[in-house]
Amino acid sequence: MARRESHSHHPHHHQGTHTRFEDEQIEEATESSNLEDPMCDADESTIGQDKAIDDTMCEPGESDKDIARSFELDDSVIGSDKTSADYYFDSYSHFGIHEEMLKDVVRTKTYQNVIYKNKFLFKNKVVLDVGAGTGILSLFCAKAGAKHVYAVECSHMADMAKEIVEVNGFSDVITVMKGKVEEIVLPVAQVDIIISEWMGYFLLFENMLNTVLYARDKWLVNDGIVLPDKASLYLTAIEDAEYKEDKIEFWNSVYGFDMSCIKKQAMMEPLVDTVDQNQIVTNCQLLKTMDISKMAPGDASFTAPFKLVASRDDYIHALVAYFDVSFTKCHKLTGFSTGPRSRATHWKQTVLYLEDVLTICEGETVVGSMTVAQNKKNPRDVDIMIKYSFNGQRCQVSRTQYYKMR
Repeated sequence: MARRESHSHHPHHHQGTHTRFEDEQIEEATESSNLEDPMCDADESTIGQDKAIDDTMCEPGESDKDIARSFELDDSVIGSDKTSADYYFDSYSHFGIHEEMLKDVVRTKTYQNVIYKNKFLFKNKVVLDVGAGTGILSLFCAKAGAKHVYAVECSHMADMAKEIVEVNGFSDVITVMKGKVEEIVLPVAQVDIIISEWMGYFLLFENMLNTVLYARDKWLVNDGIVLPDKASLYLTAIEDAEYKEDKIEFWNSVYGFDMSCIKKQAMMEPLVDTVDQNQIVTNCQLLKTMDISKMAPGDASFTAPFKLVASRDDYIHALVAYFDVSFTKCHKLTGFSTGPRSRATHWKQTVLYLEDVLTICEGETVVGSMTVAQNKKNPRDVDIMIKYSFNGQRCQVSRTQYYKMR
């Protein structure tokens, strides 16, 4: 198994019979996204350069003061006065996070297609963009004929968004509002559409779902639309011996010293990473589908059973979670998947290592349940409990493991 590229957390902005989206190439105004090849049975899947320093910069005889001055930033540039400490508290002020999300073609192109190919939904409608970032979704909506768009962004990126809106000639249609959704005062009593890209790693880590639900309950008209309106979380199992050895077993002997106490911490922290589809050992199991237009905030905490059936003889080292989102109000059902068999997104997948290595034969099953809850101290963090049992011909185990996404 090829070693995967490690990925540390950073804040993001910071399936009966189900329907699978068509897997089509993403071109200018394509139909959809990355929906995975049939990896789940029909009844288990919804949708499925560094620059060299110029030698002339420091001429002989230039004073230190002159050199220092040549590196001074223009204070008029938004965010130029920020330090790393500021970014710790206001991570979405940094353009790098927005660059990653905008360059996620699966994500951004799906939203663009939803808006441009369903202009009948947006024409002459008032739209609220929750967590607008650079304002890209608001720009799509304005271009699609929205009457007015209120783009709410609480980070300093709101200042950039205002400039972007002005430069592109949409100031009469888009109003950028800097502040928290829970604290701002909208100039209108109701909106027709709420659009947001609220999803976090593991769907729910550092997400903005509760903010979207707050906005829905406060401003959305009775027959209003939330986009996207469905999100589903899935679970599968993988063989991952080489990478588990590198990330977890490494702590057993570090230059001859026992550091296995850190191993326990490493096991508890889910790894956000890209999983090769060839590592998948079992079916994938739908854990939870959330209807964003109807759900209550508490519904994002849940316990769901799972049954994973081995498709071949192999070892299981970890469980893997991923999510799909869909826009069901469109003329043609649209959405995308973050699964291992789909085109990669910046969400990747979430790997949860098991304490046991399961030796499993084709047709044998791992059964259990996953409990997901908001952390009590920090609601944007996620606590996960997995109970699993396996009674195979070569291996028997029953265990409960706890994970913390921080």
